Amino acid sequence: MTACGTLPWMCLLAFALLTEHTSHSIDVAGLSADPPTNIRITDPGHLGYLTIEWNQPSSLQDLTDCTVRYQLRFYDTYTERWRSVRTLKLSYEAQFDLEKPIEVRMFTLVKGFCTNDTEVHGEEVEFVHIPEHIGVPGSRIRDFSCVYLNKEYMDCTWRSGAVDPPGSKHYLYYWHREMEETAECPEYIPSSEHLRGCRFPRESLLEFSEFNICVNGSSAAGELKPAFFTMEVQNKVKPATVSDLQVLVETDPLQVRWSPPQGQVPEQCLEYELEGTAESVDGSERKWTNVTEDTSINFLWNDMNQRNCFRVRSKVNGYCADEGYWSDWSRSVCFPEANVEERDEDPNAIALATVLIVIIITVAALTFGLAFWVLKKMWKNRKEPKQAFTLYQEKVHKALLIPVLP
Repeated sequence: MTACGTLPWMCLLAFALLTEHTSHSIDVAGLSADPPTNIRITDPGHLGYLTIEWNQPSSLQDLTDCTVRYQLRFYDTYTERWRSVRTLKLSYEAQFDLEKPIEVRMFTLVKGFCTNDTEVHGEEVEFVHIPEHIGVPGSRIRDFSCVYLNKEYMDCTWRSGAVDPPGSKHYLYYWHREMEETAECPEYIPSSEHLRGCRFPRESLLEFSEFNICVNGSSAAGELKPAFFTMEVQNKVKPATVSDLQVLVETDPLQVRWSPPQGQVPEQCLEYELEGTAESVDGSERKWTNVTEDTSINFLWNDMNQRNCFRVRSKVNGYCADEGYWSDWSRSVCFPEANVEERDEDPNAIALATVLIVIIITVAALTFGLAFWVLKKMWKNRKEPKQAFTLYQEKVHKALLIPVLP
């Protein structure tokens, strides 16, 4: 049996009180919380950072003893969810994707002496704005990506669209909150036929803020379709390669140790992934990985016939960014070896050795050619005096044979 079945008079009393209170609130309010009017989107040219503006309903403009607020909801296409905010102002700024419809929903809230401190909600209204962009169909760029290399500079690259009209030229523009207006790419990266890019020096970047980019272009067939992107540059960091990886065999247990990569990334912002490979005498391998924020890991090494190789890479941790890129792997070091030698050959050392060999061969060829030329010259000079002496002997001989006349 329910409580209402046990005490029906109490249920009826509660219903009567609730009905009386609700009616009383509406009567006391005596007004309608009309929705805001003239909702509009203003684009200041910040590549997606827009201003939503509206007017106060005329029915509430002379209201002095109540507070009028506005509930604003807009659809965030980046996270694919609705965001909500309440404000006393008549405008609000937010980031939008200019390649997708902009959806805004609003209603009015009134509360104060005029409503007997009861919050009155108005009817929700919706506003949808669809940005329009002209351009050659299919010419929008593809495969856009940015990497903030060791927090020293950021490279953004892209590929031409599926349709690449003759004479196409691409232009990149960017903006963040410390800029009064948009600016063009500080340094374009020399491109191949289809890959293009822009390099941002460190001083042109701003972390923990929207960093907006637009890539558009022109061609003989007309303007190219613009593409819009937004990011937070601290989420695009790729640290430098760890170069000081060591295996300390004198310690017990065995210790693998490294130093943080040099550069602008703070040490406390890094995490590491250590990869180990255990090689048995029969040629089989077993790989494992360990993610840590320390710069050393200890291991028990019991199998004397097993060879262990290690390499490490780094990434910005979750305390300093929401995401990021792993650095390149370090060179591998292995144990046991005579002196814990590097397993992988250094590509830079190979290139240097190749250059030295070419230089040595070139110098040797030049030396040989010069020596040959000098010997040839000396032989020629030696032959010419001999011929002159022979002619002299012939002249003397002829002179002796001339008879003396009486």
